[in-house]
Amino acid sequence: MKRGYVQVYTGNGKGKTTAALGCAIRAAGAGLNVLVAQFVKGAKYNEIRALERFSNNVTVRQYGRTCFIKRRPEQKDIDDARRGLQDVRECLNSGLYDVVVLDEANIALYYSLFTVRELLEIIDNRPQHCEIIITGRYAPKEILDVADLVTEMKEVKHYYSKGVNARDGIER
Repeated sequence: MKRGYVQVYTGNGKGKTTAALGCAIRAAGAGLNVLVAQFVKGAKYNEIRALERFSNNVTVRQYGRTCFIKRRPEQKDIDDARRGLQDVRECLNSGLYDVVVLDEANIALYYSLFTVRELLEIIDNRPQHCEIIITGRYAPKEILDVADLVTEMKEVKHYYSKGVNARDGIER
């Protein structure tokens, strides 16, 4: 790729991570090197197990705990996210990756685990060929403004509201 763009998948609907990982799989199929950096996630979800099949050119790193933040973040949440952001910066500086997925980076911003300015700096200083894909609810205006593609997932109806928990192989 000569030029990489910035994609954002946000909104309150299902499918943000799924869309980003679909792009990662497509890129891997084309022989591109992919980094999937998951913020505020630390559990080995089935999508991570699936990506292990692409280990020749897909690297997955998680910067979070086994549970999602549903409360005020603790220092460990902040430390994990900041470590992840530094790791992403180093990976981008290496020039090895063609596509970098920053899964739930918008959530990390929402919880102030790092700043919009820090993320914008990483976006601005990435190698020209590198595609950046950012997921998570609550994408701030500054991120939307620099994005080349923005998709908002909107929940219209979800069986979760009827008491159906996340199902193995479908939601996790």
